[in-house]
Amino acid sequence: QVQLVESGGGLVQPGGTLRLSCAASGSIFSFNAMGWYRQAPGKERELVARITSTGSTNYADSVKDRFTISRGNAKNTAYLQMSSLKPEDTALYYCNGHLIYYIGGSPRESNYWGQGTQVTVSS
Repeated sequence: QVQLVESGGGLVQPGGTLRLSCAASGSIFSFNAMGWYRQAPGKERELVARITSTGSTNYADSVKDRFTISRGNAKNTAYLQMSSLKPEDTALYYCNGHLIYYIGGSPRESNYWGQGTQVTVSS
């Protein structure tokens, strides 16, 4: 059973910083990519940042130059360094692990999700 656990959320003032952490257990394989998504009340879940096993990253336009995603040295760990936080960054942040594997030569994929960690930006 693969489990992802996020931590590091909390209440922060506008302009502040937070660092989210994600650690996965139960998988003998390294994820091909890990990502952070967020969902604000009444809105759809959206991609915040994603990093592949080769280190390629992509970010939502709204967080570019403010957030940085990285992978840890331990297998299937990821971090999201958030700075210059804005009230509109308030959301439940989810960690995602994306795995590609092959059965009989055909590619399959699985996505794994954590339970989420709340980030609230407010004065």
